[in-house]
Amino acid sequence: MRNIGGEDTDLRDDDDGPDVVEAESSDPKFVTALARGLSILRAFRPNEVYLSNQIFAQRTGLPKATVTRLTYTLCKLGYLVQADPGGAYRLGPGALTLGYGVLSGMELKDRAAMELAEVCKGDNHNVAAALGERYGQSIVYLSTYRFPNSVSMVFHLGAQVPLFHSSIGRATLMGLPEDKQDALLAEAQHDAAPEDRERMANGLARAREDYARWGFCTSFGEWRREINGVAAPVIPQQGNALYSINVGGFGFLNPPEDLLTHYAPRLLRAARTLSLRPEADA
Repeated sequence: MRNIGGEDTDLRDDDDGPDVVEAESSDPKFVTALARGLSILRAFRPNEVYLSNQIFAQRTGLPKATVTRLTYTLCKLGYLVQADPGGAYRLGPGALTLGYGVLSGMELKDRAAMELAEVCKGDNHNVAAALGERYGQSIVYLSTYRFPNSVSMVFHLGAQVPLFHSSIGRATLMGLPEDKQDALLAEAQHDAAPEDRERMANGLARAREDYARWGFCTSFGEWRREINGVAAPVIPQQGNALYSINVGGFGFLNPPEDLLTHYAPRLLRAARTLSLRPEADA
């Protein structure tokens, strides 16, 4: 656990949602107070239980006085619980009810759990799979499958991976029209360093090339050198939501040729099933 109400300056840029300060706009329908309150709840990361007002301020970019009022209000509503007077906070039952209420209502998530297990079936117990949905410039895992005691990373509920560098992010892009892909690229490149802009553009080009060739996307050490993965978009017939599923893990246990020949066909079948598309439509 990285923080129990103490000092934590590990402000990673690869797993945080959009900063609420950036989200504020002159749109009269935009409720800034609500956005700020939700940013407090989003500040928690995997394996963290307690966070202090100081950490909330660091991660949201909000003034400490604003954070103090927000945490007080969230405690009153049951979304946060304070350990001791003046101490750190943990998520309360109200927040958990919100999150699990959304997930439990997603019939796709329930079907995905079975499909992800089917994709990973075999002797390799160090491969994992996930269903994800786009959130800003990241993909958030909504459902995951991994073998007990497997040597894998990232594949856990709520994890966020980058849009242009991961296989699941690229697959999600391929489920969008090209003009939307280009718009997301321009948005991501706006404040990025020159080398990062080029890397993002190369990621989108690679996604388009892979998808035209195979119907799925790859990322072999392009996000993290030790991670390999393949992914395909899932486009349900009802609703406007767009999802993707992936399969992969540590590269030394999941070489590209194994993912391409053994797991990719299963991945495509699972994506068609979750999209409710017959085999002939692929």
